[in-house]
Amino acid sequence: MHYGWPSPFGPVLRNGTYKFSITSEEQSWLTVIPLIGAICGAYFTGLVVDTFGRKRMVIFSSLPFIASWLFIGFAESVTLMFVGRFLAGAADGLSFTAVPMYLGEIADPKIRGLLASVCPVSIVFGILLINVLGAYLRLDTVAFLATILPILLLLTFPWMPESPYFYLMKGNWEEAKRSLQIFRGTEDVSVELNRMAKAVKEQNENKGSYFDLYTVKSNRKGLIITLGLRSVQQLTGTTAIIFYCRTIFEDAGGFISPSLSTIIYFGVQLVLSAVSSLVVDISGRKPLLIASLIGTTLSLIVCGSYLHLLKVGVDTTNFNFVPIAALLCFVVAFSIGLQTIPLLVMGEIFPTNVKAFALCTMDIYYSVIVTCISKFFHWTKDIGMHVPFFTFAGCCLLGLVFIVFYVPETKGKTLEDIQDELRGERKVVVRSEAKEEACFY
Repeated sequence: MHYGWPSPFGPVLRNGTYKFSITSEEQSWLTVIPLIGAICGAYFTGLVVDTFGRKRMVIFSSLPFIASWLFIGFAESVTLMFVGRFLAGAADGLSFTAVPMYLGEIADPKIRGLLASVCPVSIVFGILLINVLGAYLRLDTVAFLATILPILLLLTFPWMPESPYFYLMKGNWEEAKRSLQIFRGTEDVSVELNRMAKAVKEQNENKGSYFDLYTVKSNRKGLIITLGLRSVQQLTGTTAIIFYCRTIFEDAGGFISPSLSTIIYFGVQLVLSAVSSLVVDISGRKPLLIASLIGTTLSLIVCGSYLHLLKVGVDTTNFNFVPIAALLCFVVAFSIGLQTIPLLVMGEIFPTNVKAFALCTMDIYYSVIVTCISKFFHWTKDIGMHVPFFTFAGCCLLGLVFIVFYVPETKGKTLEDIQDELRGERKVVVRSEAKEEACFY
């Protein structure tokens, strides 16, 4: 909801219809300051998540989320609004480091794609929700209503089990067994628990450090893959479009209102993200990513071409359906792969001894790149809205090359299988009800 907040409420604060007004530059910084807060939150979580656990960090994130909405709701000046938005980013840094780690470690390989994809689907739902509420309610009213969600997290998540991987890292075999029994819904988890314990022991014999992300070949390859996927995802311009969605539709014109166009846009994104989460364990990650990039490239080119014609004075009255049609095609294409898969891969591609450092690094990188892209969009849209759209289309083409030649398929593989592949080992696993044997080549 915090990421979707600038779209409905940025224009409200600028046009002077709220308790106070802001300038265009203040609006720009108010949009991206959560990303700066996220760097702080991610760094803090990376330091302590292996000490306090994934579950405790998720629960703790609810507190700054509650505080952030209260600051926004009670704000009488832009300064307090900045404080609230910064706190939201710090809480987001906690969440985006701890949650993918937790989901990746608790999921059965057969449904890991589905389970981890729930996170980005929930993000889209929050963005849609804030845009719907923002179309009908005051800014402060929406902020107070939004506190309900982190309060629910604070009250309900303590009942969830901790990750079995975390218990094994701490040498707590019995709690790891109990946790795995709950997550698998069966009493007999000895085979999987032994496999997990062996993997954790091997990975933690060399106590991981931040520098192991770069000095260990398999970690370095995983880092390049995840950094690349995050870059490709964000260089489509998706977050900038989220931040400025209503402004884009206002500038492009059209046959329906900007508010309704925005709601339709995020509604479609929510439905398609949910569909993607259902098929990602069937079709695989890589085919969805390739199809997603081809679709986003074509959609951005069409939208950019329309905006360029509008800029140079060509009469586009008969084609005023093009902006919403192109952006709907963009969000359809983006949602089937790029929306969910990069975050999913983040949670499954790193070993336990460096996972905290890796996800912390990924969230900091995400915050930096989104800040740069959002500022780029803010500055270039004044030259012509077509400029950022054509730039994003070019980046999509480069991303397609990266995914085709460098990103591996992780569908149906255990976390240990993925590590073997990154190390260049080919693993053949023979599984039966009684035993599990592995041969390495």
